[in-house]
Amino acid sequence: MNIMALRVPQGNGPQLFKEGYKNLQGLEEVIFRNIQATKEMSEITRTSFGPNGRNKMVVNHLEKLFVTNDAATIIRELEVVHPAAKLIVMASQQQEAEAGDGTNYVIIFASELLQRAESLLRMGLHPSEIARGYELALKSALSGLEGLSTEKVGDWADKNELLKAIKTAIASKQYGQEDMLGGLVAEAVAAAMPVRDPKRFNVDNVRVVKVLGGALSQSRVEHGMVFPRAPETAAQSARFAKVAVFSCPVDMGQTETKGTVLLHNAKEMLDYTKGEEAQMARAVLELHEAGVKAVVCGSGVGDLALHYFNRCGILALKVPSKFELRRLCRVVGANPLARLGVPTPEEMGYCDEIRTTEIGGDRVTIVRQWTADELAASEHASERPSFADRIQRSPLVTVVLRGATQNALDDAERAVDDGVNVVKALTKDPRLVPGACASEMELSRLVQEAADRTAGINQHAMKAFAQALEVFARTMGDNAGVDSTALVAKLIAAHHSSASSQQGSSSSSLVGPSIGVDVDCDYEPRLVDACEARILDPLAVKQWGLTYATQAALTVLQVDQIVMAKTAGGPKLPKQQAGHWDDDD
Repeated sequence: MNIMALRVPQGNGPQLFKEGYKNLQGLEEVIFRNIQATKEMSEITRTSFGPNGRNKMVVNHLEKLFVTNDAATIIRELEVVHPAAKLIVMASQQQEAEAGDGTNYVIIFASELLQRAESLLRMGLHPSEIARGYELALKSALSGLEGLSTEKVGDWADKNELLKAIKTAIASKQYGQEDMLGGLVAEAVAAAMPVRDPKRFNVDNVRVVKVLGGALSQSRVEHGMVFPRAPETAAQSARFAKVAVFSCPVDMGQTETKGTVLLHNAKEMLDYTKGEEAQMARAVLELHEAGVKAVVCGSGVGDLALHYFNRCGILALKVPSKFELRRLCRVVGANPLARLGVPTPEEMGYCDEIRTTEIGGDRVTIVRQWTADELAASEHASERPSFADRIQRSPLVTVVLRGATQNALDDAERAVDDGVNVVKALTKDPRLVPGACASEMELSRLVQEAADRTAGINQHAMKAFAQALEVFARTMGDNAGVDSTALVAKLIAAHHSSASSQQGSSSSSLVGPSIGVDVDCDYEPRLVDACEARILDPLAVKQWGLTYATQAALTVLQVDQIVMAKTAGGPKLPKQQAGHWDDDD
């Protein structure tokens, strides 16, 4: 008789740890409690899955309000402390870094795998046997996923090709706005995509600027960088301009130590200030003589410098963020200088156009390079200097979002980021698979068949893996407000009928591996052909999602003991008693 149980902790043994340590062992104390923690966390994000997912209102430790259905934002701001739940969170964060989408996918599937494993553990299976079964099932699922690929993105400059995958990613965040936002993202990505090597596409080349006011439909794409501020000088625009970028303040240098200057009369005071003026005038005049028409600085611009910039007609723009300054250097092909002086030809940048415009009452500055079509159509193209084409620049595009509230703008920005990151994942693997939970239901059928062919005890865990894949369709049904049990039953029938229809035993039209959930159903569950409805997901997102979720679930499952040290520090006071150490008694 094979008794499969974890070791029972023995009491009254030798004192191994210091006083205050906690040592938890066994099924009830460790594995079941860990599974319960991951279940509670998945229930938070599960209702935000899919196009009909609900928003969460999260107030973080800094009292900042988030209203979003983006799982990556929710779990980042919740500050999860339970070690088992943190493992699932880390897996979802790795999914965000690798594929840019599918964070909720990882959390839901990993939690469902653990809940299915709980029933197997109560039946008497050992965690190692469940782990082996899950690994076999994952291998079968990944090989089945390769065969579900229906289309691939071919032309990276074609917006319609890019829209195939972008619309589905945005629909899960901004349902109803996927056509408009998807069009913006496709236009931005097509402009920023390297022509020769799409794999070198940089997500940083698509920026988002949020301007409060108006409606989301008034959002647009600007080819170049948009800064939500006006230039400091009277000059508000420049064309075909040499650009000098300074990371230091454009002002008179301050000494490191305090000094005292003794002035005997008014003439000495006038001469003292004239020396500063002459020094700044010389610096600005040298920039003017070098042909610099625009100056960008990361710190402040002094009043004296502004005076001389206005006299020479030089535009000065302040960019406080060092990250934005770095991006601007990539756009204009400049090197940021840490000293005030004339840049060398290699350090100097170039820009076709800098202009100030008004969006919704806010003044914004646009820094951009002209496209080949604009140059051909412009009557001023002959004024463009010959060295402009020799400067190494990167194409950068800005999506200007409009919205009524800051929270709505933040959520729209997350949707745009997801769309851009999905394109980045597609540059590595351009294959697409059916969405709307069709791929998961087909994989469930394939893993179930593989389990039937597997001898031994591993088939129980493989069948549990196949049943866990049904959680996505059930969640979509719950969030759409329909009977999820009937929905899953219809999907199972459609996918199993497609397998038997190859022998001619099925006459239903809605059968096949691409049948998924219709999220527009009103009262009763309906199915849709994902390929005909153009609901497609990147294969890489699902591939990494299944892998990370299974690995995280196996890590939690194979923990058989928890040893916790005593918390450092003194006793924790209740919140009402805790006060500042300097307060009066």
